[in-house]
Amino acid sequence: MKVSEIMTGTVELVSPDTGVREAAKRMADEDVGALPVGANDTLVGMVTDRDIALRGVAAGRQMDESSVEDVMSNGVLYCFDDADCADVADNMAQNQVRRLPVVNADKRLVGMVALADLARAGFGERAAVGISEPSAAARA
Repeated sequence: MKVSEIMTGTVELVSPDTGVREAAKRMADEDVGALPVGANDTLVGMVTDRDIALRGVAAGRQMDESSVEDVMSNGVLYCFDDADCADVADNMAQNQVRRLPVVNADKRLVGMVALADLARAGFGERAAVGISEPSAAARA
């Protein structure tokens, strides 16, 4: 089974200069936990609800003065729309991520695949085991 068969196909980018409060509101309105961040037609990061909580609120940032760039995770992991779901589940487990942007052969954003999508397709346990493992930093 290919990722294109299970992914969510409607995804919008936020720019790095989007305000954190606006990004959080979009997450709430769209009922998502992450938004891909794009600049100059390129994925440059992801901002998650966890990023906002830890790098924003817990760090004492003023939410009305902070941008997505201030709290986002840099370095984007992604998968291709024609990738095999089992391989993507293994990749997500290895990297301990719950969602990945999906790009086409031209590296254009075409969707998002989440742990829930993999679970509905029968690959959830494969990804969840690795995602749920404590990270090396947490074990130290």
